[in-house]
Amino acid sequence: MKLPSEMNHIEIREAGGPEVLVPVRGPVPEAGEGEVLVKVAVAGVNRPDVIQRSGGYPPPPGASPIPGLEVSGEIVALGRGSGRFKVGDRVCALLSGGGYAQYCTVPEPQLLPVPAGLSMIEAAALPETFMTVWTNVFQRGGLKEGETFLVHGGSSGIGTTAIQLAKQFGARVLTTVGNGEKAAFCRELGADVAINYHEEDFVGIARGENGGKGVDVILDMVGGDYVERNIKSLASDGRLVQIAWLRSPKVTANFVNLMVKRLTWTGSTLRPRSIAEKGGIARELEARVWPLIEAGKVRPVISRTFPLADAASAHALMESSTHIGKIMLEVA
Repeated sequence: MKLPSEMNHIEIREAGGPEVLVPVRGPVPEAGEGEVLVKVAVAGVNRPDVIQRSGGYPPPPGASPIPGLEVSGEIVALGRGSGRFKVGDRVCALLSGGGYAQYCTVPEPQLLPVPAGLSMIEAAALPETFMTVWTNVFQRGGLKEGETFLVHGGSSGIGTTAIQLAKQFGARVLTTVGNGEKAAFCRELGADVAINYHEEDFVGIARGENGGKGVDVILDMVGGDYVERNIKSLASDGRLVQIAWLRSPKVTANFVNLMVKRLTWTGSTLRPRSIAEKGGIARELEARVWPLIEAGKVRPVISRTFPLADAASAHALMESSTHIGKIMLEVA
């Protein structure tokens, strides 16, 4: 298969609003050692893309400056040392950057096969969100069967994924949302309790769980004043897992309950982690979550799909927070 020398991709012209995302032409990347080249069908839009566009989340050293952290597509070339996958395989992949493009390179350990029965749009919605939820809720947060779990922002890509996986692995699930439509949707997905944070106090509801002891694990991307409220909501030996700071990473709070209740407050981000670490998460997903997807017990929730050239509109929708589920870019 003869590959083109140039491709369409999205460039961040300068730090700023959605309008700084512009379609341009550039060279097709070459697969290096241990990498594959993927012809991208669909790219996922994620909150870190928005932060990168705004100037707050630069790519790690060596990563593509092109935004985009997850894709689905077809392998069209193999770098030296690649082994498991072959040209023609349909895959989805976690990236450190480069997804808003017709072609991207991927370290082979970060590839996952497209689950049977899923479209390329659905497959592209899996890697970033599912890997984030798996490593933070189950690996770092240690959520177990029979425990109680609270995820903030239940209608987001992360939220819809966390609700489904937590239920499948036997947890009771609470979530916070911004309106009644989102609350109803989250309950349909499996949430036991959906809290409209404009009308209800999630702290009081969460503290009522476990016979008044509170919840066991919280996944938070809000930060700011939510930190102290989360700590109040947790049961003894509870775990608070931080994955973003939509309000502020600077917090003033009374942390005495961190000691009194023996709490664990942790957090992580995927992008800077090693290829081996990301590959390990991918293999756990393939073994433990892909069968649930193929059985129809878990599914990615798609809000809307835009053409690649209209990435600016996709970012504007994400920043509006009116969507439910994932926002995608069709590249073909």
